[in-house]
Amino acid sequence: MIRALLRLALVVVILAAAAAFFLGYKLSGGGVETPVSATAHTVDTSKARATGAAIGERVATGAAQAEQALSEGSLTAKIKAKMALDDTVKALSIDVDTKGTEVTLSGSVHSEAERAKALQLARETAGVTLVVDHLAVR
Repeated sequence: MIRALLRLALVVVILAAAAAFFLGYKLSGGGVETPVSATAHTVDTSKARATGAAIGERVATGAAQAEQALSEGSLTAKIKAKMALDDTVKALSIDVDTKGTEVTLSGSVHSEAERAKALQLARETAGVTLVVDHLAVR
């Protein structure tokens, strides 16, 4: 009997809270319920514009950084794909790092011919302006 009474009280409290939430009422200072939309709100438009401009600037900076990262990743992927398709170059032993349009090749190769071919493949890739050679011949 007591459990049933506690369950009923709990259900009533939950229903009252849900109703207040969905109807948008809140208690004011005097304990009288007033709709949320009845309270006065003033917006400082100059502050809102400044905040919006700052957010817009951060978004633009982030978008530019993301575009740069995608461009660098694309160049790296193109070069690694060319090396993987070439029979003379062991693509797994060569690291390709890209910063902007400059590419750095590092790692080890088995011959001078493999090194020359890897450098050639990197230089011939569209969008690459400079190839830095850090390949070691073993």
